[in-house]
Amino acid sequence: MKATPDPARASDAPSELGPRLRAIRLRRGMGLRELARRLDLSPSSISQIETGRIRPSVRTLYALASEFGVTVDELLFDEASPARAVASRATAGAGQPAEPGLAVQRAGERPAIALNSGVRWERLMFWADEDVEFLEATYEPGGASSPDDSFVRHNGHEFGFVLSGTLRVVVGFDEYVLGPGDSITFPSSTPHRLSNDGPETVRAVWVVRGRRGPETTLQEAHEPATEAAASRRVAPARRRGPAARAGKRPR
Repeated sequence: MKATPDPARASDAPSELGPRLRAIRLRRGMGLRELARRLDLSPSSISQIETGRIRPSVRTLYALASEFGVTVDELLFDEASPARAVASRATAGAGQPAEPGLAVQRAGERPAIALNSGVRWERLMFWADEDVEFLEATYEPGGASSPDDSFVRHNGHEFGFVLSGTLRVVVGFDEYVLGPGDSITFPSSTPHRLSNDGPETVRAVWVVRGRRGPETTLQEAHEPATEAAASRRVAPARRRGPAARAGKRPR
């Protein structure tokens, strides 16, 4: 029987992220202190991210993408693979955007990055579509897309499918616990948070469509869903089959 490549061995190149972020910032003529002010971070934190000394969180990545007007996929995986280039040349017409052709990506060859919040993203396609981000997300126990009572929102629409583990997903006033085989979709503009509160590592396939949409303001990218959080603290949790839902919308 042919051995299956171990996905955990997918290439992880965090050292490339920092220089890429710095290059994008400089191309936009933005100073380090100005970027830190806009993101409500310290200049030291931005500097350490750019030099690769620390890894950004999921929330910070989305904030950077919104500020720079690019997709998270472009921030993380800007390299052009030969397969992607061939597919683009084969399907691009005169004056027309490139469309994906036939491509195979082996499990052990997926580009990946580990973030500082206990989350690891692996890219599941060679071809970089400005409208689609296609990833496998891994949440270690205690890992989350943002700190407690802090939420993310941005352009696009999300589709998630849990492969293993138990993933807690909070979207606005609603809270769900998803297990293997469960799926979810929601507008990314609704404040949301993903976390692994259990003892088992979570693996999920995640797609974000329309990430590069109308410009998102910094407030929209960072604003915590304080009203939603308050509602969830008041409303009791209820179990429904394999998923848990809490925090009904107030009437």
